[in-house]
Amino acid sequence: MNIPIQPDQFTRPSLLTAQGIVNYRRHLGRMPRIPDLEGVLFCLERGLPDRMNRRFPVQLVGRMNGELYSVKKTKGRVAVMTNFGGGSPIVAELAEEFIAMGARRLILMTWGGSLQLDLKAGDIVVCNQAVRDEGTSHHYLPPARYVPADPELTDCLAASIRRLERQPVTGPTWTTDAPYRETLEEVQQYQSEGVNSVEMEAAGLFAIGQVRHVQTTAAVVIMDSLASLKWEVPDRLDNIHHSLEIVYAAAIEALAG
Repeated sequence: MNIPIQPDQFTRPSLLTAQGIVNYRRHLGRMPRIPDLEGVLFCLERGLPDRMNRRFPVQLVGRMNGELYSVKKTKGRVAVMTNFGGGSPIVAELAEEFIAMGARRLILMTWGGSLQLDLKAGDIVVCNQAVRDEGTSHHYLPPARYVPADPELTDCLAASIRRLERQPVTGPTWTTDAPYRETLEEVQQYQSEGVNSVEMEAAGLFAIGQVRHVQTTAAVVIMDSLASLKWEVPDRLDNIHHSLEIVYAAAIEALAG
């Protein structure tokens, strides 16, 4: 059977580049108005920039498969990307374009499932590496089980969360393309390896960071759980919403600082 990804796929130059797309948008007059971009928060919680607008005023500056907001207090250095869907492919696509626009720090905030019994709904996992159980990272890096986050930005994000009086767990996450194919055997294996959470984006972002030499990290807010080897959901979402707000504020601080 032919395998679509060739063994040396990641070493070959691409015909289409993010810089080419950015230049084309500029030519058409469709580039977001954010000339001093340094850092971007990928926010999978729709509506969170509006909910947090009093504390962190934002301005819509353009649309790139979603909405891009400039954080006013950072004078355009930090932006929030939201309402773009989910999964490693779209995060990687946008990350490439933001890097071409000048960004050097990228943080993902997403929801995920717990793989460990001591992690409950609303707990926060800061990810220092990701299991590469998706396709995107394999187009950028040679085969490996994990891809690391940037240690400095990871520590910075965790410290920012602690300053907001929450104690995150730092450790690995499992990135998969197929949320309805999380099997018993996989969960047991990753539990035994100490993997904390499962989500759909981190490995793709971390691969971009490694190849493009920019800082990347991620925070997962625990939403549901597979830790007892069955799917469990919380009765209420209050703690989850509060944790999302904390991660949002901490990520902006980390990106700005």
